[in-house]
Amino acid sequence: MKKLYRSRENKVFAGILGGLGEYFDVDPVLLRIGYIFLVAFTAFIPGLIAYIIAIFVVPEKPSIQ
Repeated sequence: MKKLYRSRENKVFAGILGGLGEYFDVDPVLLRIGYIFLVAFTAFIPGLIAYIIAIFVVPEKPSIQ
């Protein structure tokens, strides 16, 4: 069973979109570009609030030791 985690390796800011890319097996660069367009066309605030909430809700991927 797959779980959604913030990515440790594939991150630019907090790893949210990198984690989504790993979860859905999609290139995170495409998700980042789509997110930029989404935020730009929704007056910035809703997209930024959603990203900030995701930082606190989505757990960071556990390190493999």
